[in-house]
Amino acid sequence: MLTYQIEAKDHLRRVDSFLRNLLPTAQFSYLKKLINAGHLSVNGAPAEAAQTLRHDDRVTLKESSKTAAFLARTAPELDILFEDSWIVCFNKAPGLAVHRTEDPEEANLVDIAESFLQRRDGLARLRPVNRLDKGTSGAIILAKSAVAAGMFGKMVHNEGLGKLYLAMVEGKLAKQGEIDAPLDGKESQTRYLRLFQGGGRSLVAVYPMTGRMHQIRQHFAMIGNPILGDKRYGGRAIPGFTGHALHSFTTRLIHPATEEALEIPAPLPDPLFRLLCRLTALKEETLLRALDEIPASEVLPLAALAG
Repeated sequence: MLTYQIEAKDHLRRVDSFLRNLLPTAQFSYLKKLINAGHLSVNGAPAEAAQTLRHDDRVTLKESSKTAAFLARTAPELDILFEDSWIVCFNKAPGLAVHRTEDPEEANLVDIAESFLQRRDGLARLRPVNRLDKGTSGAIILAKSAVAAGMFGKMVHNEGLGKLYLAMVEGKLAKQGEIDAPLDGKESQTRYLRLFQGGGRSLVAVYPMTGRMHQIRQHFAMIGNPILGDKRYGGRAIPGFTGHALHSFTTRLIHPATEEALEIPAPLPDPLFRLLCRLTALKEETLLRALDEIPASEVLPLAALAG
């Protein structure tokens, strides 16, 4: 048996995501077979694909020559959070553009992902379903076909995605609040819940109720609490850190093809996790526990919301 102890970088990761990154070149069908056959267990019990892993969990995988051949010798180039025959969801690194930019030499997620899936599956083209700014890290969904892009695009337009972000902003904030301010002439609302405050900074869980361009970044700048590292909207630079301190942490949706309720968590990238530990002066275990206790948007208490 192969045994793994879950580290901070995999805290709140789905089981199928952990297995995918463990065996990055294996076919999706093979990973599904391993889980359904009970070859993967968490803390001694058979694992389920959507099960969420936590720090210090013990994961065991039945060893075979085929599994051993797929084992990654180094960390995979891309962090896959969820994959099926319709979509693949990546945990985008901060500072990585989604699309090609004016600089032909600049790396971008779509090109890297297409190259990887071309080598693995012969799949040639991916189409982004949702937006994510270059400086923001976290979950982004790419469709594997034009049909999937149409289905998921329609779902996002009609129903939207349930999104939870984490942000480190400048200044003090109320325990929770709502920012209701139009952007580009359109109604825009962002709710937040403060998780930590100190040293002139606040760590917040952010719930965008609408999906405007740069909504979270603009809204916090408008109330005098710009996101750290977001120089475009007045945030101070973070020495040695790429991007800004904003992470797309959890994505919820109803899969338009399977009608399955999906929850896709995106573990914090190590540089951001280290940054948050340093800026909050929290121990790793304390920060991980706080992340585990963040409420979903649909259960966020509204009675004390400050406008």
